[in-house]
Amino acid sequence: MAPVTLETIHKDLEFVKSELREMKAHMVDIDSIMTEDDYKALQEYNIEKSEGKLTSHEELKKEMVL
Repeated sequence: MAPVTLETIHKDLEFVKSELREMKAHMVDIDSIMTEDDYKALQEYNIEKSEGKLTSHEELKKEMVL
C-alpha cells in the first residue's frame, strides 16, 4: 500500500470535488417535484378558482380590517 502523502490527499480531494460537481450538475431541484398531495391541492385550487370560491388577498385584508 502506498504511503499517504499530501500529494495523494490533494489528488483524492480534487477527484471528490470533481465527482461532486458532476453530481450537482445532474441533480433535480426538489422544489420542482410535485407530490401526489401537491397535485391534488392544485386540482382543488383550480376547481375553487373556476367556481369563484376564492377570496383575494385584498378582500381578506378588508374582511379582517387590516
